[in-house]
Amino acid sequence: MKRVLAILLILILSVSVLTACSSDNKDSSDKSDDKSDGSAVKGEIVVFAAASMTETLTELGDAFKEENPDVTLTFNFDSSGTLKTQIVEGADCDLFISAAQKQMNEIDKTADAEKNPDGLDLIDSATRIDLLENKVALCVPEGNPKNIDSYDTLAKALKDDDILMAMGNADVPVGQYTQKIFAYYKLSEEELASAGKLTYGSNVKEVTSQVSEGSVDCGVIYQTDAYSANLTIVDTATEEMCGQVIYPAAIMKNAKNADAAKAFLAFLKSDKAKAVFEKVGFTPIG
Repeated sequence: MKRVLAILLILILSVSVLTACSSDNKDSSDKSDDKSDGSAVKGEIVVFAAASMTETLTELGDAFKEENPDVTLTFNFDSSGTLKTQIVEGADCDLFISAAQKQMNEIDKTADAEKNPDGLDLIDSATRIDLLENKVALCVPEGNPKNIDSYDTLAKALKDDDILMAMGNADVPVGQYTQKIFAYYKLSEEELASAGKLTYGSNVKEVTSQVSEGSVDCGVIYQTDAYSANLTIVDTATEEMCGQVIYPAAIMKNAKNADAAKAFLAFLKSDKAKAVFEKVGFTPIG
């Protein structure tokens, strides 16, 4: 009888030990899983974004990395036309943010054939959103030497006076918006250029620099760039003059880190990001 009791005691102790080990292993496994999930986003995210977003995206990128220390954000800022060309030529890009619908439409298979004549299919159309709205601003250098105080005044000065104005190239969204403003006022860009009244920039930052340096009498840029450069805005264009200035964003079809890019795009829609965008003159959409 004593032998039976001893065997039973040994069995009970063995079961207790195994149960404890199993529990310890589970706790250890749970802790290991928690550790591996400590960072929601990992790896490199390559973002191609309009030059007018340089300051805000740099700030927001730092905020995103504070929340996701295992992520690396690589930004490429330039005119939307240049960025689109680089994407078409095969440059690595996870997320594209354009300063106009035109460049995004040209690589979106779901866009009308008229807007995407080459039938390019480079973005994940399901991820495409309208992220922000901006305004096309008329800015002057310190002292406003030609007393330009509105687009109406500018139009008259371009017709009648000796004036030098800076604008973006034809392949740059801010330049395309400026061309629409010329059309609204029935001004000929070709004639103005021939008369030596226009200078150009390959992106909005170059136009902004010309105004800041006082090498021109005025320039047409975005109000966000005017804010960043501490320039005086004398007028902003209405929708009737040049349409809405919408910034679309989308994940690329060949994105190497699509999940992380989606997480960053979601962050750009957050209340924290909206506050940063609004501070410099952007209007978040949605």
